[in-house]
Amino acid sequence: MNSVSRRNVIAGTAAAAALVPAAAGAQQAAQTPQPSRAPNTGGTDPGPRDLSRTRQNPDMLNPPSTDHGTLPNLRFSYADAHVRQESGGWTRQVTVRELGVSQDIAGVNMRLNAGGVRELHWHKEAEWAYMLYGSARITAIDTQGRQFVDDVGVGDLWYFSGGIPHSIQGLGDDGCEFLLVFDDGHFDEDSTFLISDWFRRVPAEVLAKNFGVPANLFGHTPSPDELYIFKADKPGPLAQDRLDGVTQVPSAESFSHRMLAQDPIRTKSGTVRITDSSVFKASKTIAAALVEIEPGGLRELHWHPNTNEWQYYIEGQARMGVFAASGQARTFDYVAGDVGYVPFAMGHYVENTGNTTLRFLEMFRSDHYADLSLNQWMALTPQQLLQSHLHLDKQVIGALRRDKAPVVPA
Repeated sequence: MNSVSRRNVIAGTAAAAALVPAAAGAQQAAQTPQPSRAPNTGGTDPGPRDLSRTRQNPDMLNPPSTDHGTLPNLRFSYADAHVRQESGGWTRQVTVRELGVSQDIAGVNMRLNAGGVRELHWHKEAEWAYMLYGSARITAIDTQGRQFVDDVGVGDLWYFSGGIPHSIQGLGDDGCEFLLVFDDGHFDEDSTFLISDWFRRVPAEVLAKNFGVPANLFGHTPSPDELYIFKADKPGPLAQDRLDGVTQVPSAESFSHRMLAQDPIRTKSGTVRITDSSVFKASKTIAAALVEIEPGGLRELHWHPNTNEWQYYIEGQARMGVFAASGQARTFDYVAGDVGYVPFAMGHYVENTGNTTLRFLEMFRSDHYADLSLNQWMALTPQQLLQSHLHLDKQVIGALRRDKAPVVPA
């Protein structure tokens, strides 16, 4: 091979080699989401950027053309919350400090290992809970001196009014995880009334007089820092903890509730279970709905006429569009572990954007659940009046439903 041919081969090989990373780079660029909803709209983002966050929030990067105006942030992820780790488990919270718009509700996500105990305590705020994983034993007393002890599992609820003393302990081989909801956005998990803390702040002679025993029997209480969530032996059978000769809280006033045992509102696209004080008498300040939406389904366009909505996404992925009046609307994306929020009376929908079942909780600082359906409102409005507003096709008018279908297609 002469020198000219050799140079041509080398040059060709080098050019081909250069094309490989160039092609890979072009392919990567094509797969990288860019802030360009349509041709001649937006542009590219050369960075710096967090692509993992960008991919989780496609409707923030490329919002629907119907989005307009300014709304507060309506999403916060527990993945961004500080985790307090103790010997018996861990906890993290989303309050008004993390999600500024949520003035009326705060949430805590807690994990208790097998035998792990959330110390005997109480707080000013009422506590509503949903079991996410495993099983737990909860204990309390009421103001009439009646005992309450129950074992709860996935999908079960409990509710303790403000001031009611209680405890939670993980059961089984792997304990439990649950969501706690409090009826004040300013709640702080680090500012509860702990039994160990109180014991350490009362003089021994006062404790002696209160309990009728010698003062030298006190002074051995561990630091509250050691007991907040601590390791302990798993409890025995439930019946063993229900003390003989002690009046129990009657079932009609139970502090726990089996939400999954309720018959749901069912459509072909999903289900809704509503739990408020009409079915769970103890729950005086928190009403809730467990919503399940199949792929392609939609929590219909609706709004709530009584209060704000606080959401927790358990499974799947979704987008929520919120209408705030005066031409303002925004779209937010959610995945499991996210908290969503809808301010009072704002119209909204929640759409399953994944290929698995979407499951989330709607929660309200209220003793009752209430919503209004856009579809039903339109169906029950005189057609001539409706047409004078919206100029709808007759097919749209004919498709309106007089009965509410919370998940569509119905």
